[in-house]
Parts: sequence; structure tokens; C-alpha cells
Amino acid sequence: MNGKEFIKAVEAITEEKGIDEEIVFEAMEQALITAYKRNFDSKTNVKVNIDRTTGDIKVYSYLVVVDEYIEGEEALDEEGNEIYKEPEINEDAQVLLKDAEKIVPGIKVGETIEEEVTPKDFGRVAASTAKQVLTQKIREAERESILEEFEGKQDEIMLGMLAMEDRKNYYVDLGRARGILPKSEMIPGEVVKMGTSINVYIQKIEATSKGPLILCTRKHYGFVRRLFENQIPEFSDGTLILAGVAREPGVRSKVAVYSTNETIDPIGTCIGERGSRIGSILEQLNGEKVDLILYSEDESEYISNALNPAKGAIVNILENDKERKALAIVDEDNLSLAIGKKGINIKLASRLTKFHITVKTLNQITEEGNQ
Repeated sequence: MNGKEFIKAVEAITEEKGIDEEIVFEAMEQALITAYKRNFDSKTNVKVNIDRTTGDIKVYSYLVVVDEYIEGEEALDEEGNEIYKEPEINEDAQVLLKDAEKIVPGIKVGETIEEEVTPKDFGRVAASTAKQVLTQKIREAERESILEEFEGKQDEIMLGMLAMEDRKNYYVDLGRARGILPKSEMIPGEVVKMGTSINVYIQKIEATSKGPLILCTRKHYGFVRRLFENQIPEFSDGTLILAGVAREPGVRSKVAVYSTNETIDPIGTCIGERGSRIGSILEQLNGEKVDLILYSEDESEYISNALNPAKGAIVNILENDKERKALAIVDEDNLSLAIGKKGINIKLASRLTKFHITVKTLNQITEEGNQ
């Protein structure tokens, strides 16, 4: 590869991949410095210049003018241990001012004396290095491009295709990248097939040396939140507000909503005509039940609503500096509904309202008072 061919290759690749040409040239120069030192056993300081127009490559050795030779010094590492600190200019690359003045009269400390040392067969080394650098920069650019494409997708739902699986994970094709969906992050009991489409919640995106790590889930409460916000347009235009979500994946979710328009019923809007809206959301949840809760700024009313399907709970907020506690009083018929199977209902209501809720009947309170 001659100079002009190299320039054309750089221009073509940088345009196609959207890489800054100067980044490629600088990386190439640094790589050639390393290649020169390795192939030609050089211990002196060298620098490489690539002509941005012709592609000509020249190697220069240089000496830095100093008052006295700079040697390594004792220093401390981060843990306070003594270490030997190498000087910024190695010993072979220093020249005393008195000697430098014999070569370049009037030269000053800190300036350099340069000499071209480009080897005759350096083109072979340069060609090999160029291919490596260009390949590396293409990979880096593609990784950065993919990361930029996905960085705004965290905490969002994406539709992908189940591409493959291993013992612990499913791998979801999301277009230019694959997401990792741990089998432990699937909704309990759901069965999927390779090659089918699947909605996943993007829980985490992290840059790695191999490209972005995209961690997916279907168990996160945010999955339910985004299903509602994506399916029901009134959330997008601000007519409805989603105040909170509490979830026990595969069992039950509680979704608190309210309307900014008094004429619009928030729960009815979420359900849709003949249950069409809530139905499409439930299809994504593998039989998981969803309780739509009317949010209220009145904490007692909000807690009472959150205990749905239990009805008629009378709630007392218990004054406590350290914990938010509430006592909900229900009749006998609603006690088991308020608590729920294995305590799920009261647990989710507590999580949704951020209160530690205790549910009792009047008879229980009376009996406790008589003890």
C-alpha cells in the first residue's frame, strides 16, 4: 500500500463509518512509533509524521535539550508504597544544553534536535500497521455508533427476536446489537420459542470492549409501567398520569393512575372499550393480574384504594417519626381479600403507597384491647 492508496483508504473508511480522519492518522502515528521501536530495536525517543495529503511517512528521532540529565525518582503509589518513577524523557533522548549548542547554536532548554531515521523498508511495516489500525478504528467506531443508538433506550421497552439461548440466558436480536435476557428475568411460567418476537425491558446498557452490554428483563416493574404508557396514548399527552407501579412478577401488579381532566375516568380509560386496552397489556404478562388503583393525594384514601379488591377499608395513619405506618380496618368479608393469597395483596399495597400497612377487623381490635 503506497501513500496515496493509504490516504484513499482512510478517506473511504472514515466517510463510510463516520470516523474523524484525524483520529485515524493520530492512531496510525502512535502505532508506527511502537512498530518502529519493536522492529528496529530503538531506545531513543521517536516520532512519526504522516503527510495528510500524500501519505508519505517519515520517522524522526529526537533529543530533548536539558540543563542536566533527568533521572527517575522515588515516588509513592496510591497505597503509599515507594515506587520508582520513570522520567518523562528517557536517558537516551536527552542532550545537555552545552552539547546541543555545538550542533544548533542558540538552542534553548526544552527544545529538540531532530534527525530523520526512516528505514528503507519501513513501508512494509507501515502497510501491516495501517491494516491493523484501520480495522481497530472501524471496530471502535461501530461499537460507539451502536452504543449511541442504544444509550437512550435504557428503561424503555424494545421489540426483539429470540435469536439463541444457552443454559442461563436468552439472546435477543435488537437490530444492530443483541440483548441478554437471563432466564431468571423471564415472567415465571412463561414459555417462549426461538425465532419469535418478544418485548423486553432494557434494564442496563454498559459500554464494554466488545461493544454495548444490553441487559434485558421482563420481571422489572418498569416493564408494566412502559406497557401502559406505550399502549395508552393519554399517558403520552398528559391527560393521564401513572403515579406508581408495584409488582410481583407472574402473580399481580398494582398500577396507580389519575387524570388531569376531571371529565375523564382514568381507570375506565386504561381498561378501554370492552377491555381492549387492558387486554393487550395482559397478553404480555403471561396471566399476571393487574389491579388499577385510583391515586389520591389523601394518603388514607390512597391506601384504601390500594387494598383493592378489598372494599370499604377505613384507614388510620399512625404517627411515627421513623416509619410510615397505617392501620386499615375492614369487615370479615374483606379481610382475606385485603391480605391476599400468601399476603401478596397487602405487600403490594404497602410497596405502592410506601406505607407499612396492617389490616385488621373491628373484632380483632376489640379482642386485642380486652387482653
